[in-house]
Amino acid sequence: MEVDKKKAIHYYELAAMKGDATARQNLGVFEQQAGNFDRAVKHYTIAASGGHNDSLKGIKRMYEHGKATKDDYTKALKSYQTYLDEIKSDQRDEAAAYDDHKYID
Repeated sequence: MEVDKKKAIHYYELAAMKGDATARQNLGVFEQQAGNFDRAVKHYTIAASGGHNDSLKGIKRMYEHGKATKDDYTKALKSYQTYLDEIKSDQRDEAAAYDDHKYID
């Protein structure tokens, strides 16, 4: 199957503008592959702020290879943590604890 990269990027951009973190992550991957590391970091950071853990990992790998700065990684990590804090709820914690105990017994 032949992939139309331009068309894919177009639709990822549309989805990213509507807040889709996975689309933003994919744009980061395209930019990283094209050698546009600053743009990749921006996409990854936005995706991380939307809860996309792979974006955080992407920036970490870029940092390890000298393609992103420590500040880039720190900013993304803080954005991701803010997202996690925003979605935290007692009900979600109770459900997770229930699932953990359900499989232990």
